Amino acid sequence: MPLSQLDKQPVLIVIDLQKGNVSLPMARPTKEITDRSASLARAFRHRGFPVVLVNVAGGAPGRTDTMGNFDPPADWAELVEELSQHTNDHVITKPRWGAFYDSGLEQLLKRLCVTQVFLCGIATSIGAESTARQAHEHSYHVVLVEDAMTDPASEAHHHSVRNIFPRLGEVTDTAAVLAALNAG
Repeated sequence: MPLSQLDKQPVLIVIDLQKGNVSLPMARPTKEITDRSASLARAFRHRGFPVVLVNVAGGAPGRTDTMGNFDPPADWAELVEELSQHTNDHVITKPRWGAFYDSGLEQLLKRLCVTQVFLCGIATSIGAESTARQAHEHSYHVVLVEDAMTDPASEAHHHSVRNIFPRLGEVTDTAAVLAALNAG
């Protein structure tokens, strides 16, 4: 899965790698996703490119009975330590599935003159896909790092990767992104 280009001002957006999410059963081991996302974050930081760490604290209003009596632990939304958050990283807490809605992300990316967004994290068919759709609608060059994502359901992950992501941007893997970053 080659990467066609690395724009002059890309950003890495890491979706929902927070303590609560990585503790849930996923199609792929969350340690692999966390490790790959952390290696991407290190490479972006090394090149001086921005890293945005996103967590979710909330849900869309409306039908709430689908969540049952979900009462998350106090540390549910804390980002995982493996991301080694730096002082130059940007942290966005999103109230919905997609990271652009009511979070300040669009304003941040405009201020940073970003043209290309790389996405990784949890969950492929929810937070990552919603954010990718929004990034596409905002005219960003979207890159989806498929092997740095997972989903609670393998079928949902594969559906997003095969049917949705190619319509939104480029689908690639961690090795291709790291190679492009190291070549520059």
